[in-house]
Amino acid sequence: MVLERSDKGVRLARSVQNLFEQMGYASMCEVNLRIRRRVDVMGINDKGHILIAEIKSSVADFRSDGKWAEYLDFCDGYFFAVDEDFPTDLLPQDQGLIIADDFHAEIIRPAPDSKLNAARRKNITLRFARQAAYRLSQSSSEPSGL
Repeated sequence: MVLERSDKGVRLARSVQNLFEQMGYASMCEVNLRIRRRVDVMGINDKGHILIAEIKSSVADFRSDGKWAEYLDFCDGYFFAVDEDFPTDLLPQDQGLIIADDFHAEIIRPAPDSKLNAARRKNITLRFARQAAYRLSQSSSEPSGL
Protein backbone atom coordinates (compact mmCIF):
# COMPACT_ATOMS: atom_id res chain seq x y z
CA MET A 1 0.00 0.00 0.00
CA VAL A 2 1.39 3.41 -0.98
CA LEU A 3 0.44 6.28 1.28
CA GLU A 4 -0.35 9.56 -0.39
CA ARG A 5 1.40 12.59 0.99
CA SER A 6 -0.70 15.55 2.09
CA ASP A 7 -0.61 18.66 -0.06
CA LYS A 8 1.07 20.44 2.84
CA GLY A 9 3.69 17.71 3.06
CA VAL A 10 4.39 17.97 -0.67
CA ARG A 11 4.84 21.74 -0.44
CA LEU A 12 7.15 21.47 2.56
CA ALA A 13 9.19 18.77 0.80
CA ARG A 14 9.63 21.02 -2.26
CA SER A 15 10.90 23.83 -0.06
CA VAL A 16 13.35 21.44 1.65
CA GLN A 17 14.56 20.26 -1.75
CA ASN A 18 15.15 23.90 -2.77
CA LEU A 19 17.12 24.46 0.43
CA PHE A 20 19.22 21.34 -0.17
CA GLU A 21 19.88 22.51 -3.73
CA GLN A 22 21.06 25.91 -2.46
CA MET A 23 23.42 24.01 -0.14
CA GLY A 24 24.88 22.06 -3.10
CA TYR A 25 22.93 18.82 -2.69
CA ALA A 26 21.08 16.92 -5.40
CA SER A 27 17.88 15.75 -3.77
CA MET A 28 14.93 13.49 -4.30
CA CYS A 29 11.70 12.78 -2.43
CA GLU A 30 10.46 9.36 -1.36
CA VAL A 31 13.78 7.51 -1.48
CA ASN A 32 13.55 3.80 -0.70
CA LEU A 33 16.08 2.37 1.72
CA ARG A 34 17.19 -1.26 1.85
CA ILE A 35 15.30 -1.68 5.14
CA ARG A 36 11.99 -1.32 3.28
CA ARG A 37 11.48 2.20 4.54
CA ARG A 38 11.12 5.35 2.51
CA VAL A 39 12.58 8.71 3.56
CA ASP A 40 10.79 11.92 2.69
CA VAL A 41 13.74 13.88 1.26
CA MET A 42 17.32 12.75 0.71
CA GLY A 43 20.16 14.88 -0.59
CA ILE A 44 23.69 13.98 -1.67
CA ASN A 45 26.43 16.50 -2.38
CA ASP A 46 29.48 16.18 -4.64
CA LYS A 47 31.56 14.77 -1.77
CA GLY A 48 29.01 12.03 -1.07
CA HIS A 49 27.68 13.64 2.15
CA ILE A 50 24.09 12.46 2.68
CA LEU A 51 21.28 14.39 4.35
CA ILE A 52 17.79 13.16 5.19
CA ALA A 53 14.81 15.34 6.08
CA GLU A 54 11.65 13.87 7.52
CA ILE A 55 8.63 16.08 6.81
CA LYS A 56 6.10 16.39 9.60
CA SER A 57 2.95 18.17 8.45
CA SER A 58 1.16 17.92 11.81
CA VAL A 59 1.56 16.86 15.41
CA ALA A 60 -0.51 13.74 14.66
CA ASP A 61 1.90 12.90 11.81
CA PHE A 62 4.86 13.14 14.19
CA ARG A 63 3.22 11.17 17.00
CA SER A 64 2.17 8.35 14.69
CA ASP A 65 5.68 7.94 13.24
CA GLY A 66 8.08 5.93 15.36
CA LYS A 67 10.26 4.80 12.47
CA TRP A 68 12.27 8.00 12.01
CA ALA A 69 15.09 6.79 14.29
CA GLU A 70 15.75 3.94 11.83
CA TYR A 71 16.85 6.53 9.25
CA LEU A 72 19.76 7.80 11.33
CA ASP A 73 21.97 4.92 10.14
CA PHE A 74 21.50 6.02 6.52
CA CYS A 75 22.74 9.61 6.57
CA ASP A 76 25.46 11.97 7.73
CA GLY A 77 22.88 14.50 8.92
CA TYR A 78 19.20 14.16 9.85
CA PHE A 79 16.56 16.90 10.01
CA PHE A 80 12.94 17.21 10.94
CA ALA A 81 11.20 19.69 8.63
CA VAL A 82 8.03 21.37 9.87
CA ASP A 83 6.09 24.55 9.27
CA GLU A 84 6.31 27.59 11.54
CA ASP A 85 3.14 26.64 13.45
CA PHE A 86 4.47 23.24 14.51
CA PRO A 87 5.28 23.04 18.26
CA THR A 88 8.99 22.29 17.85
CA ASP A 89 9.43 21.43 21.54
CA LEU A 90 7.82 18.06 20.66
CA LEU A 91 10.71 17.19 18.35
CA PRO A 92 13.91 15.53 19.58
CA GLN A 93 16.40 18.30 20.41
CA ASP A 94 19.38 16.20 19.32
CA GLN A 95 18.40 16.25 15.63
CA GLY A 96 18.47 19.00 13.04
CA LEU A 97 15.47 21.26 12.49
CA ILE A 98 14.24 22.95 9.33
CA ILE A 99 11.32 25.38 9.32
CA ALA A 100 9.65 25.52 5.92
CA ASP A 101 6.64 27.00 4.18
CA ASP A 102 5.37 26.81 0.62
CA PHE A 103 8.25 28.89 -0.74
CA HIS A 104 11.21 28.84 1.64
CA ALA A 105 13.03 26.61 4.11
CA GLU A 106 15.65 27.49 6.69
CA ILE A 107 17.86 25.46 8.99
CA ILE A 108 17.05 26.48 12.55
CA ARG A 109 19.16 23.83 14.25
CA PRO A 110 22.00 22.07 12.41
CA ALA A 111 21.99 18.29 12.24
CA PRO A 112 24.67 16.53 14.24
CA ASP A 113 27.34 15.20 11.89
CA SER A 114 27.53 11.42 11.96
CA LYS A 115 29.83 9.70 9.50
CA LEU A 116 28.61 6.74 7.49
CA ASN A 117 31.05 3.92 6.86
CA ALA A 118 32.29 3.60 3.28
CA ALA A 119 30.32 0.45 2.41
CA ARG A 120 27.00 1.87 3.58
CA ARG A 121 27.68 5.22 1.85
CA LYS A 122 28.34 3.38 -1.42
CA ASN A 123 25.16 1.33 -1.04
CA ILE A 124 23.00 4.38 -0.30
CA THR A 125 24.55 6.40 -3.12
CA LEU A 126 23.98 3.59 -5.64
CA ARG A 127 20.37 3.13 -4.50
CA PHE A 128 19.79 6.88 -4.79
CA ALA A 129 21.32 7.00 -8.29
CA ARG A 130 19.37 3.97 -9.52
CA GLN A 131 16.08 5.32 -8.21
CA ALA A 132 16.75 8.71 -9.81
CA ALA A 133 17.64 7.09 -13.15
CA TYR A 134 14.55 4.90 -13.05
CA ARG A 135 12.28 7.88 -12.32
CA LEU A 136 13.91 9.86 -15.10
CA SER A 137 13.42 7.04 -17.60
CA GLN A 138 9.79 6.64 -16.56
CA SER A 139 9.03 10.34 -16.88
CA SER A 140 10.61 10.71 -20.30
CA SER A 141 8.06 10.96 -23.08
CA GLU A 142 10.71 11.26 -25.80
CA PRO A 143 11.95 8.17 -27.60
CA SER A 144 15.40 7.25 -26.28
CA GLY A 145 17.03 7.76 -29.69
CA LEU A 146 16.17 11.46 -29.88
